Amino acid sequence: MGVTKFGGYVSHININERYVIPLPASWSFEEGAGFLVQGLTAYYALKELGNLKPEMNVLIHSAAGGVGILANRICKKSGAFTIGTVGQENKVKFLQEEEKYDAVILRDSTFPEKLKNALNGKPLNLIMECIGGKILEQGWQMLAPMGRMVVYGNASFTSHGSRPNYPKLIWKFLKRPKIDPLKLPTENKSLMGFNLIYLYEQTDLMHQLLDELQTLELKPQFIGQVFSFEEMHQAIHLFQLGKTVGKVVVKVGP
Repeated sequence: MGVTKFGGYVSHININERYVIPLPASWSFEEGAGFLVQGLTAYYALKELGNLKPEMNVLIHSAAGGVGILANRICKKSGAFTIGTVGQENKVKFLQEEEKYDAVILRDSTFPEKLKNALNGKPLNLIMECIGGKILEQGWQMLAPMGRMVVYGNASFTSHGSRPNYPKLIWKFLKRPKIDPLKLPTENKSLMGFNLIYLYEQTDLMHQLLDELQTLELKPQFIGQVFSFEEMHQAIHLFQLGKTVGKVVVKVGP
């Protein structure tokens, strides 16, 4: 199994051998395809940037996605309390029963109240933020002193169809939350951003993190759907709708 910076939607790929590692004997190729990018994203964000420690209280957005699922498993290995959020009700039961989140929130207009209830008086120490907009702002307000927010995506700016709604996107951009860095010392909070491309260009660090990640012996990634290479467009469309759970994998060959 391996990683590539771009150009992965092809039947054959030519990459340096340092970006390929052995597939665990009990894993399928589909499970391998869904693990490395999400695993590295979750691990680097939580352990390196988030300074994950036992008994921390961690908020994980897009909890039923590839990164969210592995982030919860990493947190559980560290003894942290996890709160997952999703945008669709049909994903709640999966997170509660299959992934054993401590609390699951369906994001809506009452999100701050739901988050407060889920914390039940405990401090919010770490946020895995990939939604943006009002949800980001509300999470930041709830973050405890010495808390950390790690931003690795912005789903609120993505389109659920093949044609972006530019007026809506412009309005969201103009209304986006603005966090003043001059206030960070008095609020005693940290805001960090992360893009996996950075790790791709730091090969030695990437392998170090992979070694640490593999020592956790996590279960393989949950694969929600598998499409044939000829069904690439259907796979992308389903992913755009935000209805998927786990990873969507496109398979070459029989």
